[in-house]
Amino acid sequence: MSDSGSRHHAIDYIELTVTDAAEAKAFYAAAFGWEFNDYGPAYAGIVNPGGPDLPEVGGLATSDTAVVRGGPLVLLYSDDLDATAEKVRAAGGEIVNGPYAFPGGRRFHFTDPSGNELGVWSTS
Repeated sequence: MSDSGSRHHAIDYIELTVTDAAEAKAFYAAAFGWEFNDYGPAYAGIVNPGGPDLPEVGGLATSDTAVVRGGPLVLLYSDDLDATAEKVRAAGGEIVNGPYAFPGGRRFHFTDPSGNELGVWSTS
């Protein structure tokens, strides 16, 4: 592990392209409780859930280009999958697949207001 806490060849940071930074921050804050560091109107860093003194885990990058689904799928973990699905819906996301069972638990896929597809899984 380096002095930064990063691990060699490990996924270190996920950057999501969004069409509206304010809308995306509001969605992810409401659905998952995420907090952000703003770096101007076109970029926001995602605060590490372990606390603001730890390295950011990702970012939201604003682009004028439409988001294209079908790239790498980011999966989040939930202790309560059904409650998380409701929070995603209430925040303005759309469940596009599931919840469904898979080896190891259950999961669903959703799209955020910009059109990014992510998944959430749980062991039960």
